Amino acid sequence: MKKTIFITLLACSCGIMAKAERPIVTAVKVGSRIDITAGNKFFTSYRFQDDEKYPFFFPVNGPVSGAGVTSMRNGIWPHHSSIFFGCDRVNGGNYWQEGLERGRIVSLGARIIEAKGERVVIEDECIWKRPDADAPILDRRKITVTAPSEKIFQLDFDIEMEMLMDVTIEKTNHSLFSVRMDPDLSVEQGGTMVNAEGREGEKATFGESSTWIDCYGARLSGVEGIAVMQHPSNKWYPSPWFTRDYGFISPTPMYWPEDGHTTQLKKGEIVKLRYRILVHAGSTKEAGIADAFEKYRNE
Repeated sequence: MKKTIFITLLACSCGIMAKAERPIVTAVKVGSRIDITAGNKFFTSYRFQDDEKYPFFFPVNGPVSGAGVTSMRNGIWPHHSSIFFGCDRVNGGNYWQEGLERGRIVSLGARIIEAKGERVVIEDECIWKRPDADAPILDRRKITVTAPSEKIFQLDFDIEMEMLMDVTIEKTNHSLFSVRMDPDLSVEQGGTMVNAEGREGEKATFGESSTWIDCYGARLSGVEGIAVMQHPSNKWYPSPWFTRDYGFISPTPMYWPEDGHTTQLKKGEIVKLRYRILVHAGSTKEAGIADAFEKYRNE
């Protein structure tokens, strides 16, 4: 009898452990992109082609539907490329909008540091350059991909920007880390955009400093969304957000510069920035976004 009970308990224990296991993530480099899977699902690709404005992630697929939660060059805003990092009006250059001659952020060669396991790690070094001008910025980025559960896929960005000269960034809403949602998850299509203070929609979140914003919406396969978090160690933390109900979110310090006109950075200065993205099933509450940020703030 005791032996039977022991075997039963052991079986139950093993079942619990199996459920708690994280999905394995894997990465493989294919030409000028890195493809990433989580469990048996294709999650995303890091793209760093020579003919692109900047490196970016696309597609970015949800854990429920397997369909994209972000948009690529959608509608009247063709310079929005899913999940990306760039900036306009940098020493006269444009490292954000279309037109390669105006400025580009060029990968010097992305590489996979960890290819399989509980996490994937990608490192890249990128030079900001344009014709007939010296490069103002070199950025180094580490991207860590994990799957905390079958219902949450996670991207962690650690970005270090080195000023190669004195840099002046004129006031611009086109700056730094940004996400363009898939239209069917946007507020305009019935979705929800909510920040850490519980404010919803563009009117209530635009220009507000907040630690995170989450956007989610209903699909036939269920509710999915994407949350963006700023780490407390960031310069300008917590940055105000540039938000749009059509599905654009970006913590954008350069649109609210301290002197009202420009952001000044000195040669040799290094700006370190960290962001976390959670691609999740369910609503903000169901996905535990607030609790996830509390964990992130202490990492």
